[in-house]
Amino acid sequence: MFNVEKVRLAGADVELPRMLPVEQRYAAESVDDLEGTLRAQVAEHDRAHPVSGKRIAVTVGSRGIAQLDRIVIALVGALAEHGAKPFVVPAMGSHGGGTAEGQRQVLAEYGVTEETVGAPVISSMETVVITRLADGTPVHFDAEAAQADSVVVLGRVKPHTDFRGTHESGLAKMIAIGLGKHRGAATLHRHGFEKFDTLIPEAASAALGVVPFEFGVAVVENAYEHIARLELVATDRMLEREAELLAEAKSLMPKLLMSDIDVLVVDEIGKDISGAGMDPNITGRAPVNADKFHATPIKRIVVLGLTEHTNGNACGLGLADLTTQGCVDQIEFGSFYTNSLTSGVPDGARIPMALANDRDAIVAALHLTRGPQERPAKVVRIRNTLSMPRVEVSEAYAREVAEHPDMAALGAPLPWQFDATGRLPKLPPAH
Repeated sequence: MFNVEKVRLAGADVELPRMLPVEQRYAAESVDDLEGTLRAQVAEHDRAHPVSGKRIAVTVGSRGIAQLDRIVIALVGALAEHGAKPFVVPAMGSHGGGTAEGQRQVLAEYGVTEETVGAPVISSMETVVITRLADGTPVHFDAEAAQADSVVVLGRVKPHTDFRGTHESGLAKMIAIGLGKHRGAATLHRHGFEKFDTLIPEAASAALGVVPFEFGVAVVENAYEHIARLELVATDRMLEREAELLAEAKSLMPKLLMSDIDVLVVDEIGKDISGAGMDPNITGRAPVNADKFHATPIKRIVVLGLTEHTNGNACGLGLADLTTQGCVDQIEFGSFYTNSLTSGVPDGARIPMALANDRDAIVAALHLTRGPQERPAKVVRIRNTLSMPRVEVSEAYAREVAEHPDMAALGAPLPWQFDATGRLPKLPPAH
């Protein structure tokens, strides 16, 4: 017999099931010595292609890459050790509100500043057109990076949230969209996401053909938000190697291991978590190309709040069914709408039903999933779609958890821990 707490909503009793802490197990290989790995790879590159005296632009994006500050500091330091003159440029399209200061602030929040990396951080929204595609589309490129002797493109390779292709989110996208700044991102997005599977590699290839790139640094993460691979990629193999790394990244992604879900409760969404706020590869919900995303079936999704590093950009909130007034109050509509207008996808910018607090939003979602046959609700709670090794599930999953080889209960089922205002403390991160 399941223990439940009944709450009145719209004249009906809604049961709040007790929640069981659960571990989901994934592949866990990781790079232990980030600094040593980068130093060795840069040294090997320098022996064949000396960097001494070169003024080198190093790209840093807006995604929450694991230990991003350590990677950037080590990369800049390794280049400087071999006589280069590195500087950092934000490569994040229209993120950071589409302003130079906003993008500098995004980097600072990740620990990437002139003081921490020991090199200039030059943030500008100015671009130059470096070439044009076969159909005449201009390829915009950060004006500061275009004046450098060479460019090092740093990026995480992972499945994209809006399209499928051989090159999704990674080095090619950093070149085509990130370094294109707001103007370049808007230009390419006008083609629509249905063209991105060919447009992104085409634009990146065009840029690689006219801009002197030193090399790429590809980051692949595992499901525990640890670096599984940190690889210096030669310019002449960049697109080929990225396609191989994307396949690896897909194999390492976290996923929800449950058979089906009535209500998924997501503590937080944000641009630092996913380009779509919450990853459609996990939820199965995407603002475009939804038929290409397959995941555990979910009836209702509740989003409780935004991450700190998303700076009020609630991109993806429209893919939830319910949220809270507290989450809506966190929105900075300038950056939120700038991002949606640039991408040309308004669906993710919609505001779902907003309840007074976390408790009311979860109860409302349970109410909406009640069927004609009374049965224990299947509820899953996650911190965000990046942090999923530790989750909470309702008691209805007890048998499924016990029988699944990659799930394990971590304790006894407990009631929801709402405070006096009906809010929940966030689940702890995976790392």
